[in-house]
Amino acid sequence: MGASRRFTLLLVLTAAILSILFLTSLRDSNGSETPASIVPAPSEPADSSVLSGHAIAPKLGNATAKAELGRAAWKVLHTTFARFPVKPTKDESEALRQYVHLFQRLYPCGDCAEHFGKVLAKYPPQVSSRSAAAMWGCYVHNIVNKRLHKPEYDCEQIGDAYDCGCADDEKKASAEKPVLSEQKKQAPVRR
Repeated sequence: MGASRRFTLLLVLTAAILSILFLTSLRDSNGSETPASIVPAPSEPADSSVLSGHAIAPKLGNATAKAELGRAAWKVLHTTFARFPVKPTKDESEALRQYVHLFQRLYPCGDCAEHFGKVLAKYPPQVSSRSAAAMWGCYVHNIVNKRLHKPEYDCEQIGDAYDCGCADDEKKASAEKPVLSEQKKQAPVRR
């Protein structure tokens, strides 16, 4: 056997041994393949202090980034409320409630998150139905807009400003009319 063939064989064997060592290092004590950096989920749900703690992110000083983030965040929230079940289960209602609280805590603008946390403390999320969630979302959006000296939305027409993308769903389920329907977009109305 030539030197180059021996070298190639040695290289292949070394690679195989290193691969085996690497793959066995990914196994946890139960024998399943889990990278060591991934921590298993706790067997019990997190306590409620996770939902009501302080805002995690620092202050966001860039006004342009803050405004873009705000518009995108409200779009996500209003669309989430518009697509929430008409008659949610207890689990679905609790999921939305926790989502709103975690959204506030993890919001990338720390001072915005702190202000919204105060709004949530005074006006907790209404999650009993799609309509309740959508109207609550509009109400708290108006609280934020008022604080920022921005126009308030007519909550009866909030669907005009935030298209939920529900048009196809509305055709399939004509028996129920979502609170946020696709209509001609109009400017927010000052009250």
